[in-house]
Amino acid sequence: MKKLPIAAKTAIKLLISTAIVFILFYVFLPPINPMSTGFWVFIAAAAAIYLVPFGLSGIFVVQQRPNGSAKIEFSRNRKTKQTIMICAVLLPILVIIAGSIFSSTFFNAKKYANVITVTEADFATDMPETESVTDIALMDTDSAVIIGNRALGSLSDVVSQFVASSYYTQINYQGYPKKLANLEYDGFFKWLGNKKDGVPGYIMVDPVHNTAEYKSLSEPLKYVNSAYFGEDLYRKLRFSYPTKIFGTVAFELNEEGKPYFIVSCMEPQVGLFGAYDVSEVIIFDPSDGSSELYSVGEVPRWIDIVFDGYLASEKYDWQGTLSGGFWNSIIGNKGCKQTTDDFGYLIRDDDVWYYTGVTSVTNDASNIGFIVSNARTGEYKYYPVVGAEEYSAMGAAEGEVQEKGYKASFPSLVNISGEATYIMVLKDDSSLVKLYALVNVEQYSLVATGETQAQAINAYRKMLSQNGVISGDIEDSNSTSITVQEIEKLVIDGDSWWYILGDDGIYYRVNIAENESALFIRTGDKIKIFYAETENQKIRSMISWEKE
Repeated sequence: MKKLPIAAKTAIKLLISTAIVFILFYVFLPPINPMSTGFWVFIAAAAAIYLVPFGLSGIFVVQQRPNGSAKIEFSRNRKTKQTIMICAVLLPILVIIAGSIFSSTFFNAKKYANVITVTEADFATDMPETESVTDIALMDTDSAVIIGNRALGSLSDVVSQFVASSYYTQINYQGYPKKLANLEYDGFFKWLGNKKDGVPGYIMVDPVHNTAEYKSLSEPLKYVNSAYFGEDLYRKLRFSYPTKIFGTVAFELNEEGKPYFIVSCMEPQVGLFGAYDVSEVIIFDPSDGSSELYSVGEVPRWIDIVFDGYLASEKYDWQGTLSGGFWNSIIGNKGCKQTTDDFGYLIRDDDVWYYTGVTSVTNDASNIGFIVSNARTGEYKYYPVVGAEEYSAMGAAEGEVQEKGYKASFPSLVNISGEATYIMVLKDDSSLVKLYALVNVEQYSLVATGETQAQAINAYRKMLSQNGVISGDIEDSNSTSITVQEIEKLVIDGDSWWYILGDDGIYYRVNIAENESALFIRTGDKIKIFYAETENQKIRSMISWEKE
């Protein structure tokens, strides 16, 4: 058989290697950017792929022994093309190692600490007193997923082909907190069968009222994370922006209800690979694949998530631990402080803010303050409020209803009657919200719970008054006088409930285990009831009562 010319062999090798390198890029989608470690890993892999067909034959030589056996030895000719190609593979790895070392906190502690500026603020001034919590997303993602899946499960034609994304974006929509998750294809074959029509909608969860609804779209989504080939969201983004280092991708709505993916683009602030922070934002339309690129300071006001909560906490930790230098962060810890390992959400000034406590690195049993960070602008505020850290407060709330086995979500912070107060939800084993709880930050033994936020807040105010934390009694605005018409006795989830019908036509419900004095109420009694509103206008929650 006639041998191929060397030029033809070389061309074939180049084509095969190039095809493999392209497939590698197509699958892993690294940014073509020297400030990304992924880029240098890709370069090393590409060099190795070209090395295999072009260079292996010259790296090792076969030496014939006198007895006729063969011995394989490494070629000592450093000028061969194979040695050069090995260096081509090692060079990117050396860049990663050297770049990581010289971008580390060891050499750049002060630069890390100065990535953000934190302003100290007054809690009472910045946090107005709360009558009802409508601006805090108390529901966590686990609960949102369950409620969202239930809303989707009622739509048989949709649930058979699609699933809700497990990543819920916290947004401020028309002045209220909402959690959003777009639908995703339920596997490759579901994508094949539905790609022509696209993804038909998304799930919107109300984290204040614990409800969810499916929203259909007039323009279905074409580019999502579960699509394949050219319709894969990240692949579309990578080929549109080959040099960008992508960070968080958040599903959001503009004020007209049109969906977009908001993509944060990262750049190192220290050295080659250190202190990555958001520098630009891509607004991507998943319906038609169009997009716009903005600098951080120019993003439209309706966008909520530019900086994610984990990045916001990490940047504060850089400042809190490294302001005194690297060695102080390791040995002395003088003045070092850090965030707790989770965060909550606040809606303020039409923006989403992250909340998390701040504790000393040498003693995490209590907080020395807390920070809030704007998810759109990256602004930080620090409030020096000393008290129990969040997990102690969560434990106190769980202990209040320990017989039920409920688990507390990570809390947020509110101002109740001038007192810094943790507010959270208590969930059952199915992650469904059962109760609301409030815990005093400075005295975390003061705990109040309720079926509704209003009931919990009123019970908490009463507790503050009874313990002398605040002066005055419960305001009469949440009280009324009635004549008892009848009493309905029900058992719900193992608890005894009385529904007391007043002559005003409204039922006042009370958990007998939590308020045993209600056992003395009889039909025909004239009583004064302190109550909290519920979502049902015909039912109110009784907080306390007294005979008239």
